[in-house]
Amino acid sequence: MENQATVQDIKKTIIFNAPIQKVWDTVSTAEGIASWFMPNDFKLEVGHEFHIQSPFGPSPCKVLEINAPNHLSFSWDTDGWFVSFDLKNLGDQTEFTMIHGGWKQADSIVPKAGRSAAEIRDTMNAGWEGLVKERLRKVVEG
Repeated sequence: MENQATVQDIKKTIIFNAPIQKVWDTVSTAEGIASWFMPNDFKLEVGHEFHIQSPFGPSPCKVLEINAPNHLSFSWDTDGWFVSFDLKNLGDQTEFTMIHGGWKQADSIVPKAGRSAAEIRDTMNAGWEGLVKERLRKVVEG
C-alpha cells in the first residue's frame, strides 16, 4: 500500500560564510543551540540526556555521536527521531547539513502533536528551512 511508505528524512544543506569552529560552537553548545533553535540543557557528551523546550512541551533527547567539529547527532523525543549536524570545513566557509530522520509511516500519528507523521514532516520541513537557512545563518554570519 502506497500510504505505508515511511516518511523521508528532512535534509537541509547550506554553505555559511563562517569558519567551521564558529558554526560548530553554535550547534554544539546549549547557548548556541538556544540562539537559533530552542531553549535546552544540552551538553556535548555522548550519552548526555537533555531536553529541548518545544512548542509541544519538553522533548527528551540524548546525545548519540560526537566527532568535533564535523559531526553531532542526538535522538529527539520518544518517537524514534534523530537529528544530525554535519559540518565540512571549506576554509573561511562551512558546509552545514542538518538531517532530521527516524520517521515512521506517513499515516502513523505523532502522539504529542496528534497529527500524522506526513503532516508533521511538512510542518517541520518548513520549520527547519527557516531555522537553518535564516536563523542559524544570521547567528553564524552575524
